[in-house]
Amino acid sequence: MANNHITWHDSVVTKAERQDRHQHKSAIIWFTGLSGSGKSTVSVALEKALFDKGIHTYRLDGDNVRHGLNQNLGFSPEDRKENIRRIGEVSKLMVDAGVLTITAFISPYATDRDGVRNIVDDGEFIEVYTKCSLEACESRDPKGLYQKARSGEIPEFTGVSAPYEAPSSPEIIIDTERDSIDASVAHIIDYLEQHQYI
Repeated sequence: MANNHITWHDSVVTKAERQDRHQHKSAIIWFTGLSGSGKSTVSVALEKALFDKGIHTYRLDGDNVRHGLNQNLGFSPEDRKENIRRIGEVSKLMVDAGVLTITAFISPYATDRDGVRNIVDDGEFIEVYTKCSLEACESRDPKGLYQKARSGEIPEFTGVSAPYEAPSSPEIIIDTERDSIDASVAHIIDYLEQHQYI
């Protein structure tokens, strides 16, 4: 909703100057995939690997964000959309701050992910599809959520009673049924180096 009584104030320090100070580009590395696919696990390892390389980075995780910023949101399609919109806006601010930002969210709807891609500059949204079959995710079930969803305790659970729209052309695909955590992290870092983000 537009507000006619607010005014945007530009900063004197630019994004380019912040990136130059950090000696690397800033962007959003957006992990998407089913619950249990390994988004959080790989993103934690990636954050540590980048930090060890001297990269200014920060990770936003779906569950963690729902403890604070998005604690008032549920899991209806409308709330999921708002969840991703807010995370997109926070991530955009962090990119402007020169931070290589990692996010790990199921983010089941392609239009919501595209919405985040569209609010940042070209090349600043790197979609990472954490590919893993529903069967494998359900067999892992690290939080016991699939079992609860199957028994009806959790309504609108992605992959069971709510849809997941896999990315059609993500920048990166990691197959967590086949590849180790280390191999997945190495694949992402290789992409970042080849495309001169770091």
